[in-house]
Amino acid sequence: PVPLDPPLARRPGTDEPGVRVRMLDAAGGELYEEHRLSGRILEPRLVAGAHTVEVAARLVPEEAGVWTFGVAGWGRMSLTVDGRAMVEGVFARDTDDPTAVHVKPPLRTGRVRLAAGRPVEVVARRELGGDDGRAVMLCAAPPEGDPAEAVAAAARAAAAADVAVVVAGTTEESESEGRDRSTLALPGSQDALVRAVLGAQPHTVVCVNAGGPVELPWHGEAPALLLTWFGGQEAGAGLADVLTGAAEPGGRLPTTWPVSLEGTPVRETRPTGGRLVYEEGLHLGYRAWLRAGTEPAFWFGHGLGYTRWAYESMEAGPAGDDGAFTVRVRVRNTGERPGREVVQVYLERPDSALERPVRWLAGYAAVEAEPGAAVEAVVRVGTRAVVHWSVEEHGWRREPGVFTVRAGRSAGDLRLTGTVETR
Repeated sequence: PVPLDPPLARRPGTDEPGVRVRMLDAAGGELYEEHRLSGRILEPRLVAGAHTVEVAARLVPEEAGVWTFGVAGWGRMSLTVDGRAMVEGVFARDTDDPTAVHVKPPLRTGRVRLAAGRPVEVVARRELGGDDGRAVMLCAAPPEGDPAEAVAAAARAAAAADVAVVVAGTTEESESEGRDRSTLALPGSQDALVRAVLGAQPHTVVCVNAGGPVELPWHGEAPALLLTWFGGQEAGAGLADVLTGAAEPGGRLPTTWPVSLEGTPVRETRPTGGRLVYEEGLHLGYRAWLRAGTEPAFWFGHGLGYTRWAYESMEAGPAGDDGAFTVRVRVRNTGERPGREVVQVYLERPDSALERPVRWLAGYAAVEAEPGAAVEAVVRVGTRAVVHWSVEEHGWRREPGVFTVRAGRSAGDLRLTGTVETR
């Protein structure tokens, strides 16, 4: 269930879109009333003598069946649908997490069968007191449909269309800053949905709306795959611009995306006996894949646009007294429209006396070019890219010698190679 909002929720009495919020005294008398557009009330207005927060809405079910209603908060709470109790009890706070207390308290739910088109009044109450915060939420969910039938209907719609756009992704229930994920799989039947649409329509774009890596077992079958991350209020307009070609998708992955959770080189993050040993050391992220010699689904730095690029030449160095140097990479837009490329430079030191990553990012530069035009990307490699931390000397030190310099499109797609010597 999600917080009630228009068009499902109407304010009792006035029938305005939204909900009615009241502050009541200990005897149930009204102290204050206001109109809100959402049943998610994180900070109801405090008034003298306030004892209970009440959130009420008039709901007209769009479909018949078993609806789920919920109230979120702590302490004594109740939830009724047309006077029928769905939730009633005292729910003691069992966490010190401020997000759970003040932003997303747990939801207590009840279910009731409703007739389509017959209005019901839903009322949630929460008593105030102690250090339990005052957030309260009135939530609802329509009857659950048959996932298999929903997937089949989507496939039929895709087959009858010229182009299909599938938007999949995570939700706040599956991906949150407040807890770790237990899986990288997309929640629900989304993988089945994507596969069904891909099978029905060869012209399909799959948009993945997620805040971090997820498993995409069908990614090799998708003609176009767009990672949208978590957009803001203009996410829809931005996505439309990219899909229609008014704007080029210009992002590059800041993380490496695995084929599956089981295939990730570093995945054990649970402390044992209260102690977590970071055995991976320097080999984090793409460095872990490079050390393991395994291939992810998408490398760190990966990203495509609406044109193609040829990497023609590279000039590296010489290094200065501080070890810093410049890399110049000439790239050409070989496609049919203007574009933007992010040229990435990585270093290697296979004969090092120290433990080092197989390779590491040293710098990058973004360039733009018209169709057929060549452009030079200038990447400044700073001192920090060629130094190491000495535990014995408690400081940064430089190991003189020859570094291999590679340039390309990602940690796993490097087109040009050179060397530079530092003193």
